[in-house]
Amino acid sequence: MLCLGIISCSDSIEFTKYKSLPNASWKANKEISFEFEVTDTIAPKNLFINIRNNKEYAFSNLYLITELKFPNGNKIIDTLQYEMADKSGRYLGEGFTDIKESKLFYKEKKVFPESGKYVFNIRHAMRKNGEVNPISFLKGLQDVGFSIEKIQ
Repeated sequence: MLCLGIISCSDSIEFTKYKSLPNASWKANKEISFEFEVTDTIAPKNLFINIRNNKEYAFSNLYLITELKFPNGNKIIDTLQYEMADKSGRYLGEGFTDIKESKLFYKEKKVFPESGKYVFNIRHAMRKNGEVNPISFLKGLQDVGFSIEKIQ
C-alpha cells in the first residue's frame, strides 16, 4: 500500500531539481538557474519554488526575484514575497529537524504557450530595514529547488 502511495505521488511530478548553496549562504545577486524542456502546451501545471532553510535563517519572510525565459526569447520577471515563519518565530514548512522545507507556489495552473527549452532563474532580494543594497550573504538557506507538477 505504501509503495502505491509513493508511486502515485511521484506521477504528478514532471520536473524537480535542487541546487545546494555553499555554506548554507546565498550570495547577493547570485542567480540560480534551472533548465527544463516543455512538450505539453495544453495541460495546466503548478510551478513551485522549494526552499530548505535551517535555524540560521534570521527572517520571517523571503523576497525573491524570478525570471522565466521562454524558448522564443520572451521572459516574465516577478518579485515575490513568502512567509517563512509564523508570528512566534517558528519556521513554517515541513521537517522534524532544524531543517525545514517549504514548497512555495510560483505559478498556479500555468499553461506553457510553446514547446522547447525554458530557463527559470531565481535570486534573493533580501535587504535589512532602511538599506538599499541586498544582504551580501543570506545565511540559513541550504538548498533552492524548482518543480513542475501536473494538476490531478
